[in-house]
Amino acid sequence: MTSKPNSNALKVFPRRHLLTCEGLSANEINFVLDLADKAADHIRQNGKKRDVLDGRTLINLFFESSTRTQASFEMAGKRLGADVMNMNVATSSVTKGETLVDTAVTLNAMRPDIIVVRHHAAGAVELLSQKVDCSVINAGDGAHQHPTQALLDALTIRRAKGRVAGLTVAICGDILHSRVARSNINVLNALGAQVRLVAPSTLLPSSPERLGTEVYTDMWKGIDGVDVVMMLRLQRERMDASYVPSSREFFHFFGLDHEKLARAKPDALVMHPGPMNRGVEIASTVADHSRSVIREQVEMGVAVRMAVLEALSAHLPSFKDVA
Repeated sequence: MTSKPNSNALKVFPRRHLLTCEGLSANEINFVLDLADKAADHIRQNGKKRDVLDGRTLINLFFESSTRTQASFEMAGKRLGADVMNMNVATSSVTKGETLVDTAVTLNAMRPDIIVVRHHAAGAVELLSQKVDCSVINAGDGAHQHPTQALLDALTIRRAKGRVAGLTVAICGDILHSRVARSNINVLNALGAQVRLVAPSTLLPSSPERLGTEVYTDMWKGIDGVDVVMMLRLQRERMDASYVPSSREFFHFFGLDHEKLARAKPDALVMHPGPMNRGVEIASTVADHSRSVIREQVEMGVAVRMAVLEALSAHLPSFKDVA
């Protein structure tokens, strides 16, 4: 017997897809975080499966490899009782010339309930969502958005600090190529945090002030007095050598070590979405420090993805409707 979907979701979270964090309201975000809080506690207490998605089919469609994100969506789906299928795109018809639209039409004919998509091109996930009848979740599209990462980051902060509103969060590193940064800016601003961007000028987007943030090109000043230091991966696969002289020089000026971290508040959190380049963005001793919540971010990833799946499940047609 399938559990009834959360009745509040239809009112508080009226979205059929989760494609972007842009435009999400504080009420919508907090609704998902509240669900994720309960999911995290449920996992820690007994870890038993729930049946919110019993009889539903979830497809993970990853055009870019990401062990962490794909595994957490798979685990989240299974914990909610869904049948989960992981598509290995590297060996699929896509490598033989099939277009994204062809893939969408093919998958739609299989009548899945939810598709989780990661793609190297910005906007590709939204295009796919227009070609299918089911709900679609963006698991990262190019340098555009990564909604569930931003939500799990917000949950990690909220559980550690008790709130997000009023905190000062410094997002540091490769802002230009980071979908994580863009999504976090949207979520943190919506929740009332003060956001700083800290990066060399070559790794900042054009007119970064328009994002509703403070901008620093000096790491020492940028993290002075902040509550959270969120480091980003240096995405060399999306850049050429002209962006940074060398990894060693980048770490010297913008890598997080204990000396720089001392400028933040004594109880400041250290975060990183992973995978980490130790000694490039962050010193190993800082990544493994007691102030680091990087492991908690991984744990919250499953809980947030369970919450998103549950929120979207309220918008799925009932089995009576499709009979």
